[in-house]
Amino acid sequence: MSKSLARVAAALQVAGLEAQIVEPGPTRTAEEAAAACGCALDQIVKSLIFVGESGQLYLFLTAGGNRLDPERARTLAGEGLSRADADQVRRETGFAIGGVAPLGHLTAPVILADPRLLDFDRVFAAAGTPRHVFAAEPRALIAACGARLGAFTA
Repeated sequence: MSKSLARVAAALQVAGLEAQIVEPGPTRTAEEAAAACGCALDQIVKSLIFVGESGQLYLFLTAGGNRLDPERARTLAGEGLSRADADQVRRETGFAIGGVAPLGHLTAPVILADPRLLDFDRVFAAAGTPRHVFAAEPRALIAACGARLGAFTA
């Protein structure tokens, strides 16, 4: 088991989130993940990492079919944001792009969640690698990772 996968499994256990990590196939994109998991596109939790002007890391958990609105995201963050590059994502979160989990980060980001995720009984999130996911009830997931809901999609 990879270090990042083990970190997510441990974080799920500590959070008391009942979720089983599975390897359904390639899950680098929301479309790939939905096909592999056999679910609706919006049941996939996209993890979008941004960095604020202050250096603060922000993780936006977005429904698979939604797009982040930069202006709304800036307003919620209260500062200017730029997309974190692949090296920074790996260094700060411990995950590669395509496998960023909502919890188990090396450096805790501010986490905001798309209210669209609440429209489902369960959602699928990355489990630390581009091939592993876990399913969870969305309210429990949002609580477990300390996210707050915010209207940041277009």
